[in-house]
Amino acid sequence: MLWMAASGVLFTVLNTILRMMALQLDPFQTQFLRYLFGVLVMLPFILRAGVWSYRPNGLQGQLWRGAVHTSGLLLWFIAVPHVPLAEMTALGFTNPIFIMLGAMLFLGERMVPARWVAALIGFAGVLVVVWPQLSGAGGFYSLVMLASAPLFAASFLITKALTRRDSAQVIVVWQSITIALFSLPFALLHWTWPTAAQWGWFLLAGMVGTAGHICLTRAFGLADMSVVQPIKFLELLWASLLGLLVFGDVPGEATLLGGLIIFASTTWIARREARAARRG
Repeated sequence: MLWMAASGVLFTVLNTILRMMALQLDPFQTQFLRYLFGVLVMLPFILRAGVWSYRPNGLQGQLWRGAVHTSGLLLWFIAVPHVPLAEMTALGFTNPIFIMLGAMLFLGERMVPARWVAALIGFAGVLVVVWPQLSGAGGFYSLVMLASAPLFAASFLITKALTRRDSAQVIVVWQSITIALFSLPFALLHWTWPTAAQWGWFLLAGMVGTAGHICLTRAFGLADMSVVQPIKFLELLWASLLGLLVFGDVPGEATLLGGLIIFASTTWIARREARAARRG
C-alpha cells in the first residue's frame, strides 16, 4: 500500500510540473525532456552498479513497452495543456478498466458478468466527467486524453510481465531510454531552447518521475490490486488541491462525481476478484 500511495503523490506532483512545462514549451518537447532527464537522474546509479547490471533479460519486451507507452504519451501530452489536473486524474482512474479488458483480449482471461458491470459503471463515470466539456474545445482534449488510457493499460500489462524477469530499476531505466529515443523526432519538429528555470523543472520532473515509476513497479510486483486500489482515490484530492493552488483550477462537481463513480467501480471489481481468488 505504501508503494502505491507514494507513487500517487509523486505522479500528481509530476503531472503538475509537466502541465506547467507543456503550457510554456511544445508538448512533445516536454515529453522528450521529461524522459531524457529520467535517464540522466538514473545515470549515477547505473555507473555505480555497472552498466551490465542494467542489461534487461530480453530487449524486445522493453522496446515494445517503450513504443506502446510513447504512443499513449503523444496523445496525453497533446491534451495536458488543456485538461485540468483533477479531470486528468479522474480519467486516469479508467486504467484498471482497460487493464481488465486488455487482459481478456491479450492474455485470454475470462470476462465474467461482474467485470462487464464494473466496466459499464466505470465508463458511465467517464461520461459524467467529460459530458459538461463536450460542447466546447475542452471536450475534444478530454477525449484525446481518454484515448491514451488503453495504451497506458497495455503498457502496464507489459510491465507486469517484465517484473517476472527484470528488477524495477532496470524496467524504469529502459522505459526512460526507449521513450526518449522514440519521442526525439517529434520533439525536434518544434524545438525551443529551454530557459535555466525550465531545465531545473525538467531535472525535478526526472527525479520525481523516476521515483514514481520505481514505486509503481514495486507495487505491481508486490501487492494485490484489491489492496492498493482504494489508496488511488487520494490522487484526485491531491490533484484538486495542486490544480487549485498552481493553476487556479476549481474542480467541477461532474469531475469529482465522475471520478468517484470510476473509482468505486474499479475498487468493487478488484475486491470481488480478490475474494474469488482466495476461495480458489
